[in-house]
Amino acid sequence: MRRVLPLLLLLCSAGQFLHADDAKPDEEGLIRTAISSYKTAFDKGDAKAVASHWTPEGEFTPPGGETIKGQAALEKSFTEYFKDSPGAKIELESVDIRLISPGVAVENGVAEVILPEQETSITEYSAVHVKTPAGWKLDSVTETAAIVPQSHYEQLKSLEWMIGTWVDEGDDGSVETVCKWTKNKNFMTRSFKVHIQDRVALEGTQIIGWDPDKQTIRSWLFDSEGGFGVGIWTQTENRWTVRTLQVLANGEKATGVNVITKIDNNSFTFRSLGREVDGELLPGVDEITIIRK
Repeated sequence: MRRVLPLLLLLCSAGQFLHADDAKPDEEGLIRTAISSYKTAFDKGDAKAVASHWTPEGEFTPPGGETIKGQAALEKSFTEYFKDSPGAKIELESVDIRLISPGVAVENGVAEVILPEQETSITEYSAVHVKTPAGWKLDSVTETAAIVPQSHYEQLKSLEWMIGTWVDEGDDGSVETVCKWTKNKNFMTRSFKVHIQDRVALEGTQIIGWDPDKQTIRSWLFDSEGGFGVGIWTQTENRWTVRTLQVLANGEKATGVNVITKIDNNSFTFRSLGREVDGELLPGVDEITIIRK
C-alpha cells in the first residue's frame, strides 16, 4: 500500500508552480483550489475524499507495480494506506505544470513521502489533469523510482550546530559569520565579513565537506584579498582541530592550527596556534568566544 502515497505528493503543491505563460489565470486558480482541497483531504486521512479528486476512470501506476484503476480501487488503496501509515506527509520538488489544451494539464516533478521514524520515499512522476463538469480532476499518474543523490550528512552532522549566524565583537571591530547547508547537505558554507569601524575590511567563504578518499572532514577557504587555503579537521568530543595550509595573495605560504571548542548550541571558542608564514613563526591568536546572533 505504501506505493500509493507518492502520487499524493504531486497534488499538494502543484498549483503553486504553474507557469503564468502556459495557463490562463482563471484555470490556474481552479487547479490551485483543487490541489488545496486534495491536500486537506489527504492530511485528514480521508480516503473517500482523496479518491474523489480523480476522474471515475482515473488510474495510478507506481514504480514497477500494477496500475490501480478507478475511484473505488483508489479509495480502497488509500483506506489501507491511511490505516497502516498514520501521520504521513507529502512534499514536492521541481514541479512543472503546463496547460497543453483548455481542458488538459500535464504535471511533472519529484515527490517525497515523509513518514514518522521511517526513511523518506522519493519518486519522479508525471500526472495528467483534466477539466470536467465537476472541476479539475486527476486522470492518470505514473511514477518511476528516483535516483537519490549521494549525501555525506552523516559524516558532517556533528558540525550541524554551526548552522546560523555568529558574531565576534571586539573593541575595534567585529566578525560576522553565516553558516548554511548546501543542497543535499553534502557541504556547509561559512561566509564571513570582518568589519572595522564602518567598513568591511575583509570577507570570504569557507566550504566544509567530507573527503571520501581521505575519510576525513576537509575545508576550503577563499578570501577577498585573493588568498585561498585548505584545512583538515579532526574531532575529539566537543573540540575540532583544523590544520590549515594557505597561499596568500602575494604567493607566500601560511600554516597553522585552529582549535574550535563547542560550549553549547549558542557559543563556541576559537584560538589559533603554530602560525607560520614562509617558515617565520607568528604570534598565536588567544582564545576568543563567539556567540550566536
